[in-house]
Amino acid sequence: MTVSPHRIELLSPAKTAEIGIAAINHGADAVYIGGPSFGARHNAGNDLRDIERLVLHAHRFNARIFLTLNTILRDDELPKAQSLIQSAYDCGVDALIIQDMGLLMLDLPPIQLHASTQCDIRSPEKARFLQDVGFSQVVAARELSLPELGAMAAVLDSAILEYFIHGALCVAYSGQCYISHAQTGRSANRGDCSQACRLPYEVLDDQGRIIAHQKHVLSVKDNDQSSNLKALIDAGVRSFKIEGRYKDLAYVKNTTGHYRRLLDGILEDRTDLGRSSSGTTQLHFTPEPERSFNRGSTDYFVHGRKEDIGAFDTPKPQGLPLGWVIRTGADHLDIELNEGVADLNNGDTLTYFDMQKELKGFRVNVSEALGSRRFRAYPNEPVAQFKDLRKEVELHRSRDMAWERLMESDRTADRKIKVAIRLCETHTGLSLHLVDEDHHEVVLHRESEWQQSRESDRQLDAIRNALGKLGTTPYTAQSIEIITLVPERIGFWPASLLNGLRREGIDALDQARQAAFQRLMRKPESSPPPVYPEDTLSYLANVFNQEAQRFYLTHGVKVVDAAYESHEETG
Repeated sequence: MTVSPHRIELLSPAKTAEIGIAAINHGADAVYIGGPSFGARHNAGNDLRDIERLVLHAHRFNARIFLTLNTILRDDELPKAQSLIQSAYDCGVDALIIQDMGLLMLDLPPIQLHASTQCDIRSPEKARFLQDVGFSQVVAARELSLPELGAMAAVLDSAILEYFIHGALCVAYSGQCYISHAQTGRSANRGDCSQACRLPYEVLDDQGRIIAHQKHVLSVKDNDQSSNLKALIDAGVRSFKIEGRYKDLAYVKNTTGHYRRLLDGILEDRTDLGRSSSGTTQLHFTPEPERSFNRGSTDYFVHGRKEDIGAFDTPKPQGLPLGWVIRTGADHLDIELNEGVADLNNGDTLTYFDMQKELKGFRVNVSEALGSRRFRAYPNEPVAQFKDLRKEVELHRSRDMAWERLMESDRTADRKIKVAIRLCETHTGLSLHLVDEDHHEVVLHRESEWQQSRESDRQLDAIRNALGKLGTTPYTAQSIEIITLVPERIGFWPASLLNGLRREGIDALDQARQAAFQRLMRKPESSPPPVYPEDTLSYLANVFNQEAQRFYLTHGVKVVDAAYESHEETG
């Protein structure tokens, strides 16, 4: 069993449980997060108690939590991974994102399995195989075009096709890059990539002549599929994934809110599709993904291969255009802001390229307005310390303190579940009837003596006000209906009675929603056992333990080479 193919999922990253909760509040239908160990982001682990707190929050909205366990494992690590999976299942995690096929040979709880980007899924045949061995969701390689994605979706009749729509891009196929391990001994497939593709290199031609000096020739711009969402949906993508388990709170709020708005706009026009979770998100800011960590954007190969995908000058975020230098002093510089740029703040970080096209930057200690879009900035060091910072140099802003303060506040979004409220006067007191947007229903009765109200209109307003005070709860009143015992006459009901009844009703509705939430279970392997599309596997298959080897041999592979890391690291 899996998510309906008519449901669209926005899948956001979370470095911590708090960031995951923010992602849910800003519109994510699902969140992926690292556990205590074995995730492909070495420094993005979380205690299961925190993940359980995230799970409880997500399930309120029928949103789901996926645990990343997507490294390859040594033989001695398999029992620890098995124990972790059981604990994750016990705390309510909805799915595991995995790379190591050895895990499928273990006695696991019936938790859903999702194939990681590290599985390097580029062909329909491989995607279909993974579905048939029990995966409910497969993430296509970032390098695929729309026709290739469509061909992959066409062979999947139960698994959901997932695709990265935003964030960092690797120069190599995910799961197939070994440069980090070759240079430093740190394996990307073990969750410890050294980011060699972001370093500067000197490139020589076959005659030994320098054709690129200290350029970041392996660094790729960041993925941005904002303009391709409709086409991706039409191709068969149903889970839209944002990269960034190392990213901060502001990035997750901003990008999640951005894609929530875009997808909601599409869903309004597509009656055949719907969201895969509940509640409506109201943002209290305008998302601007270019304000978050950004190396420049590309939609990569969705519309075919293209040339302009590199971020060769710098792998660091240059920031948004700010203005230019009009004058420099010993301890300050005067800046004229571009039209549309409102302010320059104390603490902002500004960047520029020197004459060698190297990105430089400095922090603004103090900013003073000079009038007419002009500001005087006092950097954190003397101006002479900053190479080539002179008149007419173009400036960008990579850190905007006003934006960061906005993003760090807890008032950037609300997510609410609609509730229809009906209060009925009865012969013995009051009856409160609550029905939420997912048709969960609770009815409460409270005995109390009916007393005639002296001012019916004011009493009706007081009742509506008391019942509609849903405040910090995840609910909002879609409608409030009051049915009186005597036509056109309302009884007098104390505010304490109404408030207590409302609180009790909301608590009961919360419990009903939690009780009704159903985790989707792992798919069984198809029968007869599916055959892997290839019969010979090299080190590129990343087989690092005996159970993974047994998995492939069981599924028709005749020759299985050991993983690249095996010659240095054994269990």
